[in-house]
Amino acid sequence: MSAVYLDYNATAPVRPQAQAAVAEALAAGGNPSSVHAAGRAARARMEAARAKVAALIAAPASTVIFTSGGTEANALAVESAVASGNRRLIVSAVEHDAVLESARASGAEVEVLPVDAEGVADLTWLADRLGRWNGDDGRPFVALMLANNETGVIQPVAEAAQIVRAAGGWLHVDAVQAAGKIAVDSRALGADTLAISAHKIGGPQGVGALTFGPRATLVRRLHGGGQERSRRAGTENVPGIAGFGAAAEAALEDLPVASAQAAWRDAAEAALLDAGATVLGRGAPRLPNTLCLAMPDFPAELQVMNLDLAGVMASAGSACSSGKVKPSHVVAAMGREDLAGCAIRISGGWATSAEDWNRFVEAWIRAHDRHAARRRAPAA
Repeated sequence: MSAVYLDYNATAPVRPQAQAAVAEALAAGGNPSSVHAAGRAARARMEAARAKVAALIAAPASTVIFTSGGTEANALAVESAVASGNRRLIVSAVEHDAVLESARASGAEVEVLPVDAEGVADLTWLADRLGRWNGDDGRPFVALMLANNETGVIQPVAEAAQIVRAAGGWLHVDAVQAAGKIAVDSRALGADTLAISAHKIGGPQGVGALTFGPRATLVRRLHGGGQERSRRAGTENVPGIAGFGAAAEAALEDLPVASAQAAWRDAAEAALLDAGATVLGRGAPRLPNTLCLAMPDFPAELQVMNLDLAGVMASAGSACSSGKVKPSHVVAAMGREDLAGCAIRISGGWATSAEDWNRFVEAWIRAHDRHAARRRAPAA
């Protein structure tokens, strides 16, 4: 049987439309900063893609800056805030390492916005903390992701934005996992900056974007030419950007298809709960494609290995830990340290079928039953 890929939150298979756009741009060549015909054609191709990416997040195309990926987009926002005078940052406990590590490396003091048992940000804590903000620390900066990469939990970003704006602050939103899975309107959310990534929606790896509003002051991290409105120097990755645009256009059209994943996910979830598993974030709004489950005494690494041997690809937490399976800081932040080392993530996407979810459930239950039998067997 063919392998089942259920790790879209790590990276989605490249959509045919994106492959075609990349190949076409590679064949055409041209530097978008050149004024001759080839350069103008490359510029037109890039600006068309910018408009498509902007449409995916309901942002003005003029506010979209292309980067090398979601990590750079997040770092650009965090480091711009610090360069603008922010001496203290508030970052949610369940942020991706792209935000957490950027904040920790920025030189600013970092405070952690706690989450409840479902992984939802504590907005009462946030309102109280911003109500006591010390102006000497600069303008408040808050980073709150739209949807968590491990649990799929959707955060109350619009409500948080009202609190942050009332305090005169800057809200940064990592929407890398949300874009293409749910409708995203960066302005309705109240985001001052918002990051997305191409490869999460079926585009090529190595390209992302940051959109910014009038209250955000972006400070360039890379110096050189005046590319990307003088906010990100370096010749743009036109083939990658073209692929990003094609994937964004397809993802926007496919939002109804993406929502269909929820029924398949819920059916799988019910079977796993019957088998004794714990589903994390189940009581909160979640992305339709994501399931985070844990089984005590069944380490995440063993679950992933057993699934892989059965031809089903899933992951343990974030895929950005360089192949290392380590306890999930997201699960720990939810107060389930006991499950942090035995939680795995299953995530579908644009090419996933109901049968893929069924095969995952069958493979996981077989693996769990074998593991449980070995644990029950008397020692030799």
